[in-house]
Amino acid sequence: MKLKPIAAALLTLTCLLPLNAQAETRMDFSNEYNASSIHAEGDLYFIEQVKALTQSEVDITLHTGGALGFKSADHFYAVSDNAIQIADTLAGTLSGIDPIFLLSSLPFLAENEDEAEALYKVARPYYEQVFADNNQVLLYASPWPASGIWAKKQVASTSDLEQLKIRTYDKNGTITLREAGASPVKLSWADVVPQLSTGGIEAVLTSAEAGANGSFWEHLDHYSAIQYAVPLNMVHMNKGEFDALDAPQQQAILEAAKRTDAHNWQEVRSRVAENYQELGEHGVNIQNPVSPELATALKDAARLAITQWLEVAGERGEAIMAQFEASGRTQ
Repeated sequence: MKLKPIAAALLTLTCLLPLNAQAETRMDFSNEYNASSIHAEGDLYFIEQVKALTQSEVDITLHTGGALGFKSADHFYAVSDNAIQIADTLAGTLSGIDPIFLLSSLPFLAENEDEAEALYKVARPYYEQVFADNNQVLLYASPWPASGIWAKKQVASTSDLEQLKIRTYDKNGTITLREAGASPVKLSWADVVPQLSTGGIEAVLTSAEAGANGSFWEHLDHYSAIQYAVPLNMVHMNKGEFDALDAPQQQAILEAAKRTDAHNWQEVRSRVAENYQELGEHGVNIQNPVSPELATALKDAARLAITQWLEVAGERGEAIMAQFEASGRTQ
């Protein structure tokens, strides 16, 4: 029986729908931080680039606030095992996997965003190798604005640090603040606000950006811009998922990642002024710069963390430091 033209067209469309559905690749992207964070915004930029470059053939869904149940410390193996396909992970939480991930948070090594970017460019091949050895692809970095100290009382001198119960985000901060006389506690981001609410901690080592995202002014009135470090988050993808894409899609992912790297480093340079304005609107007292006495004491306290990192990083650490110094630091 000969089908009428409209019926024939509908049949053709029905037959094509499963093919189109199969052509679309879907991936889940995990991020521990909230939707307004600099990291989530960078991740959404990446997703938009992938969508445009693949003509919507690759569909990536970002899950912020740890909605998938993963913290940064869980991401490495979750991506390696393909429980999630892509993750945005605070590098320092991966120090147990490889000490290379403590590099960006070495205290007072990179003194500004330019130097932090120069350090990242030197170290990126080393990061890439660790991910490659664990069935993953490093896509791009997501830098934080420089870390400072949020506290209930002003931290203006070394005496203000004595026995201060302060949250740190990795081993480097724990060593440095302990050496400075504080009582540091390493906590994941998800645990910070609950601990502030219950009095488990009274200060936090993190950026003005993170504090603004977490509405820290509900608990803490002071922020000291000690310019501790410009730590990185790493965005990494399951290698099997990447290999399953066709060649144009793979190139699109890599191009989107390259664009996002550039976007993120530019964005972090302008973020601090916006953060300070928001903190001021909520009555947070900002100490910037901190006193020379406090700055010197913290840099002295940081020496042990750097020494210990160089010991465990070995030849890679020495090579990175040499290349960083040879780069003139700023680029």
